[in-house]
Amino acid sequence: MRILIATVTAGGGHVAAAAALEEAWRALRPADTVERVDLIQFFSPLHKKVYAEGYVQLVERAPELWGLLFDKTDNLKVTRRLSRLSRLFPSNSRKKFTDYLKQFQPDAVLCTHFAPLETLELIKTSEGGVTRRPDSIEKTGTHRARPSDIWGPPFVASVVTDFEAHALWMNPCVDLYCVAAEETKARLVARGVPQSGIVPTGIPIAAKFLSKPDPQVVRQILGLRDDQPVLLVLSGGFGMGPVAEILAELDKAPQPLQTVVVTGRNEELRRELAAQTRKHPTHVLGFSTNMHELMAVADLILTKPGGLTTSEALALGKPLFILNPIPGQEAANSDFLLEHGAAAKVNRVEDLPYRIEQLLGSKKLVEMAKAARSLGRPQSAVAVCQEVLKRLG
Repeated sequence: MRILIATVTAGGGHVAAAAALEEAWRALRPADTVERVDLIQFFSPLHKKVYAEGYVQLVERAPELWGLLFDKTDNLKVTRRLSRLSRLFPSNSRKKFTDYLKQFQPDAVLCTHFAPLETLELIKTSEGGVTRRPDSIEKTGTHRARPSDIWGPPFVASVVTDFEAHALWMNPCVDLYCVAAEETKARLVARGVPQSGIVPTGIPIAAKFLSKPDPQVVRQILGLRDDQPVLLVLSGGFGMGPVAEILAELDKAPQPLQTVVVTGRNEELRRELAAQTRKHPTHVLGFSTNMHELMAVADLILTKPGGLTTSEALALGKPLFILNPIPGQEAANSDFLLEHGAAAKVNRVEDLPYRIEQLLGSKKLVEMAKAARSLGRPQSAVAVCQEVLKRLG
């Protein structure tokens, strides 16, 4: 079979979910032809800059505006009108993606971002999606087109990467919705999607989160003490949020603790934080590929509730502490975690010392960890692939 995993760089979660699906599919069916495509590659330089950086800048500088846009577009009638409007204007990036699809001719397309769905809908509704090709097999870039001269419309899976399914994820071309939880499924059903077309697989995460790193070994490697709790502070792949303020407040906590902070690709922030001295031991890291090990040694994870980070923590049974989630998908993810007892939350950074003091070593923290384990879906990427395979027969 020929499998395409389509995503868009808009925050790190969509790309990470796509990588997890590619990893899982190759492990399940190594003989299949699998490609992962980021639609950003089809954008013009200006479009690419606006799309890739615009979201980050908007949520960092004007989160209320982002929340307003999120709410206003979370309406099926609005999204359909926007889709029809966009089709009235020529789009070079849409044409490039369409050409790519017709050349690669996938049997199934797994989307970890909603953007590919519009083009896939056009392909499915245009002449039934059938494409005729020359008799010869054409080489197209890094892959070969399939030998058949007829290609029908592919099976389309919408793999939702948050705990709430925004209307933009919904499209008539979708054959299967893979969602985070039963609550996510119920939301889609309430909006008219047949139950048979929705499966709560969990949000796809990398296979390394199935492993069980030895916390004591990881502590030794990282130079962490065995007699103090570990707080893991995450700022996302782009190093966003008031990380410096969080560390300053944590340093006011009266009880012994140690902190590991990950600044992602924000090298300027890493250098700034590393140069500061603090009362409590603090380990400042840049972009990290061993997140499963960092989470394994953490007693509590302080983070923004992005869908992927949240799913990774839950897979390892780690309680979360949420600080000031941005309106929109993060607020919805926060509500889900709080409702299930897997997280605590504060809206003001100055409240951290008191809340941390109350949590560390408490029965409440043990209960939060238990709730996190019950929500975790470490096999999520495999579950998505297996469900698609079952539907394809």
